[in-house]
Amino acid sequence: MKPIPLNEETTAIAAQVVWFESPSEALSDPVRFMAYAMTYSMHEQMRVLRHYVSDDDFREALDRAPPGIIDARSWAYWNSKMGRYPPPPLPVRRFGNIVGPEKMEFASSQESIRREAAENGPTK
Repeated sequence: MKPIPLNEETTAIAAQVVWFESPSEALSDPVRFMAYAMTYSMHEQMRVLRHYVSDDDFREALDRAPPGIIDARSWAYWNSKMGRYPPPPLPVRRFGNIVGPEKMEFASSQESIRREAAENGPTK
């Protein structure tokens, strides 16, 4: 994806959309910035950004969006605006070769805790 220039317009938008970073830091990763913009920008802000972001860049931002930034409603909307209906699945966090926390097994039962304690011996 092409870089988004740091100018008066984009600096103002970046300061509002990615409020927890400096505008230069936010705009340094255009894919990540666009993920936040797709979620939090107002119509007028996105209209300005579209002067700097082509449809191909927009699709690339969707294809490479980091997980956990774009909500499901925004994901469906922007994919449909780019001619993708139905939208592909939302990006998911990966932990090694495991996808998402719902597939992780946690030692939550008392039996598994007792079994582990018996295998490892007493703790001091």
